[in-house]
Amino acid sequence: GVLGFELGYSLENPNSLVMWEAQFGDFANSAQIIIDQFISSGEAKWLRQTGVTLLLPHGYDGQGPEHSSCRMERYLQMSDEPPDKIPADMTLDTRTQIQEANWQICNVTTPANYFHLLRRQVHREFRKPLIVISPKNLLRHPKCVSPLSDFDDEEASQTEQGIRFKRLIMDKTATSRNKVDPPLEPNAKRVVFCTGKVYYELDAEREAMQREDDVKIVRIEQLSPFPWDLVDRELRRYPNAEVVWCQEEPMNMGAWAHISPRFQTLFKEKHINRPLDALKYAGRAPAASPSTGYGLVHAEEQVGLVKEALMAD
Repeated sequence: GVLGFELGYSLENPNSLVMWEAQFGDFANSAQIIIDQFISSGEAKWLRQTGVTLLLPHGYDGQGPEHSSCRMERYLQMSDEPPDKIPADMTLDTRTQIQEANWQICNVTTPANYFHLLRRQVHREFRKPLIVISPKNLLRHPKCVSPLSDFDDEEASQTEQGIRFKRLIMDKTATSRNKVDPPLEPNAKRVVFCTGKVYYELDAEREAMQREDDVKIVRIEQLSPFPWDLVDRELRRYPNAEVVWCQEEPMNMGAWAHISPRFQTLFKEKHINRPLDALKYAGRAPAASPSTGYGLVHAEEQVGLVKEALMAD
């Protein structure tokens, strides 16, 4: 009922940033009727745009099956973007990828990107629902910080964020966002793609292993619509690297089923030319429950998937 009210408010007040937050993303299934019948498909059925924003805390912290997963796979499954068709125009000023999609699904990992994501939601000239898979863990994570330059009005360098929301965040050692001719790094042995807070665990383990030179970690901040052009750039940047997808969720949950066919579509491109099975999976095994109820088992699983992603012994 409350989500239905917020949806109606967003329709009547399109210039307001209307947000509905679940205490944990797991609890959003009690509002599934509104999500299925109205938010995901309302524009297709009735030509009514809404910018309602759902904040669904999601992240594996060992708090059990009812406090870990917003079931992002369900929202991704309801996205109407084809997995086998790369948009012809992905330039900044003329692309219509989001306009043609039914909604946006984002898993942001920095304060600046969160700010720019919400700013973009009301600054643009059209409205689309936004699903934010926002980990509570990052509210207090010592490394989840953004310099003031990332909130600035203009881009002073290739590495600073400026006024833009980043659909994908490069590895922290990368220095160029050039999509046409990115500088190649042939010595990289493995590039790990991920989304969400697992990045910080991967980065900490990589630092401990002292493998920042040959293992790269790329964060996909906007899962849908898929950032085809930016993932393409990263695959070209690391031509000799093994490609890995790492997630905290079980294999039958999370973003694996969403991103896997899209990576295969990119692998078919002549300028990338990788085997269709080139994407490796690092994460939990398929399961009926989103997570274990035992803290020690959770910790053991988490350490295992991080090490598997980084090729640690």
